[in-house]
Amino acid sequence: MTTTGPETSATDRDAEQAIELAYQLFDAARTGDAATLGRYLDAGVPATLTNGAGDSLLMLAAYHGHAGIVADLAGRGVDVNAVNDKDQTPLAGVAFKGYTAVAEVLVGAGADPDQGQPTARQTADMFKRQEMLDLFSRA
Repeated sequence: MTTTGPETSATDRDAEQAIELAYQLFDAARTGDAATLGRYLDAGVPATLTNGAGDSLLMLAAYHGHAGIVADLAGRGVDVNAVNDKDQTPLAGVAFKGYTAVAEVLVGAGADPDQGQPTARQTADMFKRQEMLDLFSRA
C-alpha cells in the first residue's frame, strides 16, 4: 500500500536518520571526536563507511591529522590503502598536509607509499617533505 500526501513514511524517516548519522560520523572523523566515532563503531557502524566522494572515515581522519582515530580504524581492519573516487590514498593526503605522526601510523599499518595517484611518495617529494620520504624509504 502506498500513501500519498505530506506524511513521511517510517522508511523515509529511517533513511533520513541514517543519512544524518553518517554526516555526524564523517564530522567526528574530521574534527577528531574519537569518543563519538568509537561508540558508533563499537555499536556496529561499518568502519568502512564512505561518503559520496569515496572518502572513508580513515581518509577524513588522516587528512585532518587525527593519528589516534587512524590507529583505531586501522586496528579495526580498515584497508589503509583504499582510494577515494579521485584515486587518492589516505597516505598521500597526509603527505600533502605534512602530518608525519599520522604517516607513521599508516605506514605501520601497512600503507603503501606507491599506491594511488599521485602516490604519497610523489606528493612528499613535490612538497619537499623529507621526513616522510625518509619514513617511506624505511618501510
